[in-house]
Amino acid sequence: MINFRTEVSLPKVKKQLSYRKNALMIGSCFTENIGNYLKDHYFPVLTNPCGILYNPASMASCIDLLVRETQIADADLFYANGLWNNFNFHSRYSHPNQQAALKGMNESLANASRQLRSASHLFLTFGTSWIYREKKHNTIVGNCHKLPASRFSRERLAVEDMTNLWIEKLNQLFAFQPDLCVVLTVSPIRHFRDGSFENQVSKSGLFLLIDLLLSHFGTERILYFPSYEIIMDELRDYRFYAADMLHLSEVATAFVQDKFNEIFLDNESREISFTVDKIVKSLAHKPFHGENSSYQDLLSKLELEVSILAKNHQGVDLNDLIIDIVQKRGV
Repeated sequence: MINFRTEVSLPKVKKQLSYRKNALMIGSCFTENIGNYLKDHYFPVLTNPCGILYNPASMASCIDLLVRETQIADADLFYANGLWNNFNFHSRYSHPNQQAALKGMNESLANASRQLRSASHLFLTFGTSWIYREKKHNTIVGNCHKLPASRFSRERLAVEDMTNLWIEKLNQLFAFQPDLCVVLTVSPIRHFRDGSFENQVSKSGLFLLIDLLLSHFGTERILYFPSYEIIMDELRDYRFYAADMLHLSEVATAFVQDKFNEIFLDNESREISFTVDKIVKSLAHKPFHGENSSYQDLLSKLELEVSILAKNHQGVDLNDLIIDIVQKRGV
C-alpha cells in the first residue's frame, strides 16, 4: 500500500497529562488552540496568564513574574490609545480603568503562580526569535500595544543568548517545582510579516535553542513535541490552512490535537474526555425555548451523567461542568 504522506515520529512520554494533575501553557496562539481544547474538556489547565506571547525572551519574563509571585503596580502601567497597558501583557488585559487593568493582571498572575506550583507539566510554544525592544528603557516587550514604531527597535535574538536565558529559567523553574515536566514546541504558524527568509531564519534559531536545551537537561526533564513537523510534513497542503494561508484550519488543528492526545493523555483521561466531549456537544445546542421541559430534561440527564462520571473516577474534579449545566437551567 502506498503511503501518501510522511509520518512524523512522536516522542515516548513517560509522564502524561491527567484530569488529576494541573498544567500550565505559555506561548503563541498555537498554545491557545491546544489549551482551549483541554479547557473546553474541563482539564485543570491554565493558558497564557500574560496573554499570547511569541518570543522566548517575553515568555521567560512571564515565567519570572510567576516564580517571583510579582505584583504589577501603578507605575508598571502606561496610558495609550484610551487604555492602561503593560508591556509584559497582551492587550486583552488592557482596560480603560487603571485599577481594573491592575486587578485583571494581578489576579491572572496569582492564579498562574498557584497553578505552576502544583503543575505536573509546563508547555512552551516558541513562535519567533524576532523581538521588539522599547528604546527608552531598553526592555524587550511582549506587546507593542499599537504605539508608534519609532519607539521600538527590532532585532533577532541570538541562539546563544536565548540558550543562556532558558538554561537559567529552567533551573529556576525546577527549583520552584522539582517534579515539573517541561514540553517545548515550535509554532507551525509562519510569521510572514517578517519576510519568508527571515521567518525561516527565526524558526531555525528556535530549533537550535530547543536542541541545545534538550542536550543540556536531557529528555527526562524536558520533551519536544513536533507540532511544526506534523504540519509541514504530514499536512503538506494548503487545504489545511485558513483563508490567510498562514494560520491553521480547524481540520489541521484537530489533527495535531489528536496527535497530542495520543501521547500526552493517560488512559483514564481519554476515557473521561470522550464522555465529556459528548456532554459538551449536547450543551452547545442552543434551544429556541430554554424553559421547554424537554430541554430541561436533557440538562437533568447531562447533570446525572457528569455525577456518575465523577463517582466512577473518584478525585477527578468536574464541578465546573456541573456548574455550567446548572446555570443553563436558568435560561
